[in-house]
Amino acid sequence: MTTISLRLDDDLKRDLDQMCSDMGMSLTTFFTIYAKRALRDRKIPFEITAPAPAIDPDKLDWDRIGELLDEAERINKDAEGVPWEEVEADMRRRVHGRAEAV
Repeated sequence: MTTISLRLDDDLKRDLDQMCSDMGMSLTTFFTIYAKRALRDRKIPFEITAPAPAIDPDKLDWDRIGELLDEAERINKDAEGVPWEEVEADMRRRVHGRAEAV
């Protein structure tokens, strides 16, 4: 049997300890289950991702975006005209959390 020492934030350790207790297990059991699952599946048992990088709306090629949307509109004959100001404002809100004029 091997002993492993881990450093955890006090609040994290307390919350994890409480969760394990609520499930009727110890932290040792929790980490053993985690390790066995990782070895069985040969991967970390959850997905690790990084947030998408922020997009600077001022660096977007609005003319090219307009061309692409015009092309999509031509392909879809039933599409109505595209209100560019609204599209741009919406994209700026989504990308940067605010709407600004170009």
